[in-house]
Amino acid sequence: MNKSKGFTIIELIVVIAIIAVLAAIVLVNVTGYISKGKDAAIKANLTSLVTNGATYYDQCGSNYLNVNCTAFGSVVFNATAKVNVISNAITAAGSSLVTTENSSLFAACANLQSDSTNAFCVDSGGAKETIAKTSCVESSLTGFACP
Repeated sequence: MNKSKGFTIIELIVVIAIIAVLAAIVLVNVTGYISKGKDAAIKANLTSLVTNGATYYDQCGSNYLNVNCTAFGSVVFNATAKVNVISNAITAAGSSLVTTENSSLFAACANLQSDSTNAFCVDSGGAKETIAKTSCVESSLTGFACP
């Protein structure tokens, strides 16, 4: 009798199927972690906007729209160089910055990546919270505070 050593086709197919199932499980988890990482970046950038806003407000005579102020290289808070850097970072994370302001208040938000129904909102009062995605647009158009 000739006994050859090695694996049968069935054994190889079973091993490949097990590896494919494990790879699929890992891939799903990794994508979730990537989205959560992007959410963390969006939240951190929006939080730094609150700090930059407070600094701008103090340096510009308690006015976000002071046309004579050149703090951060601009005359309007949401067009400052620092806000543009933050906006670019949020865009790189897969979202977009939505802002609104008047002379004494501002609000900003961006959609989150891990949950497409939510956005993160910050305002000049220091509020930082997760809100419904539709409220992000509403707060930027009608109000100056996180809902």
